Amino acid sequence: MSRSLPPLAELRRAAEVFNGFANADTSWLRLLEAVSDQNGLSAIDLSQTAHRTILLRWLNSWGCRIRYPREGEPAPFDDGIRDWWETWGAALPDVELVHLTDAGIDTAAKAYADLSGVVVSAGRTKRTLGPTAAAKALYALRPNTIMPWDAAIAGTLHGARDGAAFGRHLRLGREWAAATLAEADSNGDGISALVGRPVSLAKILDEYLYVAITMGAAGDWGTDSGEWWKDGNRG
Repeated sequence: MSRSLPPLAELRRAAEVFNGFANADTSWLRLLEAVSDQNGLSAIDLSQTAHRTILLRWLNSWGCRIRYPREGEPAPFDDGIRDWWETWGAALPDVELVHLTDAGIDTAAKAYADLSGVVVSAGRTKRTLGPTAAAKALYALRPNTIMPWDAAIAGTLHGARDGAAFGRHLRLGREWAAATLAEADSNGDGISALVGRPVSLAKILDEYLYVAITMGAAGDWGTDSGEWWKDGNRG
């Protein structure tokens, strides 16, 4: 396999690191429980005020630090996310990452660009949702489809955090997903068994990048594994 693709062994090693985090999936499982319908199916519907509040709390649990409005204050996050959802909610692709079409990626990238510009706090200096929180929010909305990122991952792989870069990120994720599934099938491995947790392949790949890049672990893993991304293939 090309060194530009993370092999299963490296995904497993990253999973071991992530699995060692205390309560690694607690906030995610709480979100799923909070948005579950009477049939036990979980999906965020941002037309609902309660679901917008749930998303805000989940984003803050992931370190986004979006200010909660005080009583009587405007609620720009709630208003902006509602308006964004009215435009993009029905258009967002809802397939496995490996099955994303080019058209679906282009739509997701445009939705991401708009979402990152949503004003989320008022006051003397307005603050927008921003690239990292927008990617996390899209993952929450489409956990099987969207491979999120953070500033370190975006900068290392793509050198930018705009909509075009996010489109490149999803194309790279689609390529990795196909290669990972092919290797898993050839080895008789299931994706769920890859990490031992109920997370999507999109999240598995994101966790690998988080460990290899954001945590600065690449240099510790050596040139034949964790430093695959230094070979110039950055999506």
